[in-house]
Amino acid sequence: MAENFASKQAEAVLGHGDQDRATHTDISNPDREGGRYADESGEKMKALAWMGKNDVRVVETSKPKIVDDHDAIVKVTGTTVCGSDVHLMHGVILQIEKGDILGHEFCGVVEAVGPAVKNLKPGERVVNSFVVSCGECKYCKQKLTTACEKTNASRLHEQLYGSRMGGIFGYSHFTGGYAGGQAEYVRVPLADNNLMKLPHSIPDEKGLYLADVLPTSYHSVSYTGVNKDDTVAIWGLGPIGMMACFWAFLKGAKRVIGIDNNWRTDYAKSKIDRLETINYTTLGEGETVPRKIHEMVPGGVDVSIDATGGEYAKGFMHKLELKIGAEQDTSEMINECLMSTRKFGTVGIIGDYVGFTNHFNVGSLMERGIKLIGCGQSPVHKYWQELLEMVEHGTVDPTIMLTHRFQLDDIAKAYHLQEKRESGLVKCFVETRFSPRRTEGTPELTRL
Repeated sequence: MAENFASKQAEAVLGHGDQDRATHTDISNPDREGGRYADESGEKMKALAWMGKNDVRVVETSKPKIVDDHDAIVKVTGTTVCGSDVHLMHGVILQIEKGDILGHEFCGVVEAVGPAVKNLKPGERVVNSFVVSCGECKYCKQKLTTACEKTNASRLHEQLYGSRMGGIFGYSHFTGGYAGGQAEYVRVPLADNNLMKLPHSIPDEKGLYLADVLPTSYHSVSYTGVNKDDTVAIWGLGPIGMMACFWAFLKGAKRVIGIDNNWRTDYAKSKIDRLETINYTTLGEGETVPRKIHEMVPGGVDVSIDATGGEYAKGFMHKLELKIGAEQDTSEMINECLMSTRKFGTVGIIGDYVGFTNHFNVGSLMERGIKLIGCGQSPVHKYWQELLEMVEHGTVDPTIMLTHRFQLDDIAKAYHLQEKRESGLVKCFVETRFSPRRTEGTPELTRL
């Protein structure tokens, strides 16, 4: 939390870069600034808010109103919990503030639109892009929307990373300060660009995952460059890593190996044909993941993908350094990827990393000619239409990762289940009072 406090002070010194923004940023709760962004009707809603480190709660707050002419108000019919949301709960994402509404994945029904919205009308079903983008800057025109230059006002982001990336729903003021969709209503800026219509043939339980999981996992495989007959290893079998395994096979990979430390290895194997797995907790004394991979694939795999992120340390030294603030991310998984990859192979990083790390094996990277790719946050728009058609035609079934259905009232408890990877939870669907009846074949409601 010291880093979070320092980040707020740094932003105050640097000044907020909201000049030339395409929309109002930093409206992380309609009740900010004395309710300035609340709907004039006075209607209230339930929403999940960050209240402090390891403290997220469902609170009552105001329904949002249209602020800019290109806004839409969406009545949320489905949302979910992401592994990266847990990073927010822990307070490791900079510039998060008490009362910020969380959640970057949601689907729903358009309730109202501003006068500048051209392609949407009330009553239409939609899914959001987790990234908030303008659609007009040079990066958006290339469909690299997470690099949008007009939707994030955090100067600290620019100072730490060299340039500012785009905004993200429900993901702190470091990424624009937009209220998220783990709520009954959400304001969507630049709605024509950041909402996609859902056909009636795609139920919420499938359409929701076009917001993040499907584009992000597909991007990790596409951008890293998985090709026909490649051997691929993927660290982390949460929703992103599991779906990355699926996409790797779809791209023509000959062998795919998934790595994790719990029951998710068996779950993924049950859902994805031909998937090989390593549960590293079962390895013998002195046996490492890279050594095991070299046994399975002599010389190493063609492509490795890190879908874990930098918050979870394995060894004592990294656990200590993270705890005392001597590093912000652990390099262990990236090092394992490097050591498991063949000479002149490729390593891609799709798991969330925030800042600096120690003990990075730069020698292995350089001497063996490994290509290291930071995949970045997925540019959703680059893949949206393609993925929508795959879901509609049955090429991919997102429900292979869907294990639970919860109510919005229980979403704070779901965060802790996600954190501990308990109760067989891979990915959940969270319903609101506006949700239609559960789609047949998807999980029954679980009360927590």
